[in-house]
Amino acid sequence: MEEKKVMLSGIQPSGDLHLGNYLGAIKNWVERTDEFDNFYFMADMHTITVRQTPADLRRRTLEQLALYIASGLDPEKNTLFIQSHVHQHAELGWVLNCYTMFGELSRMTQFKDKSAKHKENINGGLFTYPALMAADILLYQPDFVPVGEDQKQHVELCRNIVQRFNGLYGDVFKVPEPYIPKAGARVMSLTVPDSKMSKSIPEGCVFLMEKPEDIARKFKRAITDSDTENCVRYDPKNKPGVANLMSIYSAVTGKTYAEIEKEFEGQGYGALKPAVGDAVIETLRPIREEATRLLADKAYLESVYRAGAERASYVAEKTLRKVYKKVGFVAR
Repeated sequence: MEEKKVMLSGIQPSGDLHLGNYLGAIKNWVERTDEFDNFYFMADMHTITVRQTPADLRRRTLEQLALYIASGLDPEKNTLFIQSHVHQHAELGWVLNCYTMFGELSRMTQFKDKSAKHKENINGGLFTYPALMAADILLYQPDFVPVGEDQKQHVELCRNIVQRFNGLYGDVFKVPEPYIPKAGARVMSLTVPDSKMSKSIPEGCVFLMEKPEDIARKFKRAITDSDTENCVRYDPKNKPGVANLMSIYSAVTGKTYAEIEKEFEGQGYGALKPAVGDAVIETLRPIREEATRLLADKAYLESVYRAGAERASYVAEKTLRKVYKKVGFVAR
């Protein structure tokens, strides 16, 4: 039997999971369950580059795990774990810091963006976290890393680090390929349709655990466009708000843009907005209900993240041992 290719990804529990996370990432992960050997984690170590309220971080980490499972990520078929429970991430992160150049890190656009937003807390972790991200990836020797446009730069840096390290010590790491999903929906904000949906613009963001009435209200207030045409047509350049609503509707119903245009022919935006809202509410309802049930079963969630950390740690330790030997550390 041919060995499955390895896939790895993680999301920071720095905010509540939203529709963009689900349609852009988690839904695709679920569809790939049987195709790859998958490792999915809660990237809690990355979140502390920005100050967090400890109780909120703990709550969101467990909620994220519950939502992963409720969305269809079967813990029997996927390795689900909390990053800080696998000590090899921090250990390899330090080693890779020493093989990552200052100039490379200073060119990272996310460092520039976050430094501008958090001027009072430009810490070392914020600067060097791409080295930890490279460690997250390389510990599991994955073939593919699913990335959005905003993370491509980090995967490129990871590949540079691999080439530098392998150039010195032989083939230690596999060079990971960025995996751009064929049809992962790029979900934009409902209020600022030229920006990605994000927790930083809460009015334009639909959270997975949000009440149905709040979701409906957000869709009713969604920005469409200022033209007088009031025609449901897929035109991202001239009608970004309408295109975003159509893209969301397509992702949750499976309908093509042509079918959606036909469905709302002669009806205008007043019909489109509540229809998209209702479709999203019905898509998220079973996920929210199952996540709520799982969150009440703390023992089960603990059994999942313990088993996940154990398996992740077993795989990660093999890579770390090889790295430690190559750089000249005395074996433990």
